[in-house]
This record gives sequence, C-alpha cells and structure tokens, in this order.
Amino acid sequence: MRKIIVSEQDVLHLSLLRENVKKFIMNCAEKYDHEDCLLLDIAPQDHNGSREFFKKSKVETLDIDKNSNANYIADLCQNNSSVIPENFFDIVVCTEVLEHTLNPFEAVKEIYRILKPNGIACISVPFNLRIHGPLPDCWRFTEHGLRELFKSFEIYELNILETKNRDLMPIHYTLLAKK
Repeated sequence: MRKIIVSEQDVLHLSLLRENVKKFIMNCAEKYDHEDCLLLDIAPQDHNGSREFFKKSKVETLDIDKNSNANYIADLCQNNSSVIPENFFDIVVCTEVLEHTLNPFEAVKEIYRILKPNGIACISVPFNLRIHGPLPDCWRFTEHGLRELFKSFEIYELNILETKNRDLMPIHYTLLAKK
C-alpha cells in the first residue's frame, strides 16, 4: 500500500479552508437565522455543521450515507420529491459537498427544487485542495463554473479565498444565492 504524503501546503490550505467555511456559515447565520426558518444542512458528517451558528432556526440534515443519522437519507443528485417536498426549506447549506457528487448539475437542480421561493443557498467548494474523503472526490469548480451551475439563482455573493503569491489559483469559493 502506498503511503500518502500530506504536504505543508495541503495542511495550510485545509486550515484556511476550514476557517473560511466557519466564517461563511457564521455570516450566513447573522443574516438569515430566525425563529421561523427551516434549514437543510447537506452532509454535515461528523461535525455540528450549521447547528453551531443557526441557533434560532430549525436545522435538518440530508446525507447519502445510511449510517449518518441524517433526517433525510437521499442522493442529492436525484429528485427526492418522495422524501422532501418542493419549496420546503428557507435555507440550504451545502459546504464542501458538490465536489463529491457524481452530477453537480443535478445536485444544484435539487437544491433549487427544495428551496422555497426567495430561499437562500449557502454553498462552498474547494478549488486548490488535495483529493479528500469521503470518496468519490470528483470535481473542482472555478468562479465561472459556479456561475453556470447556479445560473437559475440570483447570486448575491461569490467570494474567493486566494492562494498567497499564486494568482488565478484560489483555495476556496463561497457562494450565497437566492432562488
């Protein structure tokens, strides 16, 4: 078995990415957390995800992993209308997930379907980050790719975490969009 070598750059980028996600979710919570809000956190895995920041909202979870204890066990790349009705959630938080989907266009289409009109999508994706689990790790998105994926939405913010001293090689993107 081949030994996996994790470089100092990989460690740094993961640290910066995690901090960026935390700040992003915190900012989303400051803007959108309220008593009557129903939020879906997609694949938060073994961390608190949005719950740590969205204190007033009701937070539910979706994961493809049957052992995840998520509220909804479903494949984001499929229409899950038998499990989640259309126009159901006020907010969908999807951080570090789209790169693991087999069909990100269908995943975004499903996020759109389950969001209420004027619902908010809080999305983050890595760009300059090593292949990581849970596998598969299929995609990396540029700013242009994200604009295409989310063209059915009104994009409020598309932020880039740049790589120091390396133009045009961002570490991470966060996107805030309205249905």
